[in-house]
Amino acid sequence: MSARSALQTRILTAAPLIAGFLAALYWAPPPVWIGLTGVVAILAAWEWAGMAGLEKANRLFYAFLIGILGTGMSLFNAEIAAPFYPALLFWLLAPTLLARGVTMRPPALHLLLGGIVLIPTHLGLIVLRGMNPDLLLIVVGVVVIADSAAYFSGRQFGKHKLAPSISPGKTWEGAIGAWLAITIYALLLYFYAPASIKLDCLPQALALFWLLFGLSVLGDLFESTLKRQAGIKDSGNLLPGHGGVLDRIDSLTAVLPAATLFWMWFK
Repeated sequence: MSARSALQTRILTAAPLIAGFLAALYWAPPPVWIGLTGVVAILAAWEWAGMAGLEKANRLFYAFLIGILGTGMSLFNAEIAAPFYPALLFWLLAPTLLARGVTMRPPALHLLLGGIVLIPTHLGLIVLRGMNPDLLLIVVGVVVIADSAAYFSGRQFGKHKLAPSISPGKTWEGAIGAWLAITIYALLLYFYAPASIKLDCLPQALALFWLLFGLSVLGDLFESTLKRQAGIKDSGNLLPGHGGVLDRIDSLTAVLPAATLFWMWFK
């Protein structure tokens, strides 16, 4: 498949996903939103268990366990903070793990880590939306803008590999282009966002968005590491041109815990 054809496939898949996400974000009743995000968590957990080497029946059990735990926690306490702290701690340690080439084995460790990563992702989608749908849209925007800017700037200017042993396609030029795009995004939000979601301090806003950008790159690289260790190119094949569900939410798994905790602290 040519690069142009691959890009067209990505766009044709992404367009209805974006439209569906926006419709659900602003119009779905809370129970429906919890159910939809639960489906995403189940599909992601299915792929995660596959990378751990589980057979079909065990993958199914693990996937529904993750979905049920996330849904149960959200119903028990709509703004519970506790699950986000282990996730944030893990992502702060992840650069060291990546640098040392730590293998996520045995499978039990891989599956435990899946709970630490995927359940807070599910909860973050629920909690941020409950605070204000615009907040969740802003956080998702960080990932989408960073990913898109990195793709196009990397294709245009990319020469120096960012992490060749993990993801050979990523370049420093792509990362710099994404950082610039996120900086512009943060500035636009600072000056033009509604008062209900606006941060009053520009240094605070820039620091937050730069942190979220760094986490988005980290989430992408970590999932790439898991796929390399599992010997696969994509986490799944559900989304033509994109791969699996995890391939689309890998950055969000790292971004959402930090973003959710931030707005819990400063709302």
